[in-house]
Amino acid sequence: MAMKIRLARGGSKKRPHYAVVAADSRMPRDGRFIEKLGTYNPLLAKDSEDRVQLNMERVQYWLDQGAQPTDRVSRFLEAAGVVAKKERNNPKKAVPGKAAQERAAAKAEKAAAAAEEAAEE
Repeated sequence: MAMKIRLARGGSKKRPHYAVVAADSRMPRDGRFIEKLGTYNPLLAKDSEDRVQLNMERVQYWLDQGAQPTDRVSRFLEAAGVVAKKERNNPKKAVPGKAAQERAAAKAEKAAAAAEEAAEE
C-alpha cells in the first residue's frame, strides 16, 4: 500500500482549513485516511504558531514506514527541520504574464516611435 502524508480540506467555502493526514495514495483527497497527524490553517498569519501544528512523533513514524509527503507537507517538514530541504527550480517564476509582456512590447514600440520623431526634428 503506497502511503502519502497529505492535506485533507475542511472548512466552508472560502474559509479553508486542512488536516494533515496519513492516507493511502489511492483514496480521494478528502476521503478515507488512516491517521490525522496535524492541522494547517492558511488564514492565520505566516508567523503564527497555530498556522501549522504537527505531531512530529507520528510524522516521523510514517516517514520511517515509507510514506511520501506531498509538496506542501514537505515544505512544512522542511521548516520544522524533519526533512532535508529540497532544491527547487522554477525558471518561469520571474517571467511576467502574457498581458504584461504585450503591454511592455507596446510601450517599447511607442518609445521607439517617439525617439525617431525626436531624431527627425
